[in-house]
Amino acid sequence: MSLEAHVALRKGTLDLEVGLDVESSGVVVLLGPNAAGKTTLLRALAGLVPLEHGRVALDGVVLEDTTAGVRVPTERRPIGVVFQDYLLFPHMSSLENVAFGLRARGIPRATARARAYEMLERVGLAEVAGARPRALSGGQAQRVALARALATDPRLLLLDEPLAAMDAGARAELRRGLSRHLAAFPGTCLVITHDPIEAMTLGDKLVVLEAGRVVQAGTPEELSSHPRSRYVADLLGLNLYRGRMDGGAVRLAGGQRLIAADPLPQGGEVFAVVPPRAVALHRTLPDGSPRNVWRGEVQDLDVVGNHVRAHVAGELPVIAEVTPGAVASLRLDDGGPVFVAVKAMEIEVYEA
Repeated sequence: MSLEAHVALRKGTLDLEVGLDVESSGVVVLLGPNAAGKTTLLRALAGLVPLEHGRVALDGVVLEDTTAGVRVPTERRPIGVVFQDYLLFPHMSSLENVAFGLRARGIPRATARARAYEMLERVGLAEVAGARPRALSGGQAQRVALARALATDPRLLLLDEPLAAMDAGARAELRRGLSRHLAAFPGTCLVITHDPIEAMTLGDKLVVLEAGRVVQAGTPEELSSHPRSRYVADLLGLNLYRGRMDGGAVRLAGGQRLIAADPLPQGGEVFAVVPPRAVALHRTLPDGSPRNVWRGEVQDLDVVGNHVRAHVAGELPVIAEVTPGAVASLRLDDGGPVFVAVKAMEIEVYEA
């Protein structure tokens, strides 16, 4: 399976220009802040939004080419779509909803219903075949929408925030189920999500969009090790700084310097990553070996699992991951001034 797409269009204030080149089956997750263009990109691939410039080819078949004047309509593209709110027809049963796409393609009614029932069985919902959407739970509605998208044997499956409508308690179980269904799909899936856990667990490859452009793409491991934007770093819970190499230190735009134990020998623009677990907080100037020490002020605390993340403002904002014991002993709940210390060996530097 292959997808080659160059999508360029304007919609309101959005200026979208994105290239995608996927050469195998698997799950590609699209990440990005609000208004980055993720949903518009999916709608353009599905043919619901026309391109101003560009080309979309699936398995070597051109679906849209603005130069050649080719544009295959949505209903003739081998693409299945699961919308964020599922868009199930309220007056139809689950079976009729799943059969709808087949009937729209001219499949005889009996054949379409048999295929629809088979798809409902595949997603474990044969027992609700006669139920209308208002009688379904959120998880059941999601799976009916997925069955409807899969019923036409698409080569490309597009899912827009498939778990966004779920409450927190149901998301983990539904995520596991969705992961199993997507793993069994023989084509390629493009999934939009804003949740880093969903991105890391569902995606074989991540593509990050910001302001209508791809800023980074790669495996979850590649993004985790070398984030290239503040959005990606925040998503992964890392401290990311950009500056220039100055001897053995990174000089930041504000004039601050971070000393690294393993700096890049060449000059130029670089990123410096500081894991929150590597950040130590002190109420008094620390003794010992830290080569990076600066003043800050604790602004907020977030509990994350067995640790607490302290958001520290000041000349160089940073997030520190500390234990509940450290919160108590340093009285971080009170906020106030602290000294931030980071060992040089804990800072990773790489080319920007």
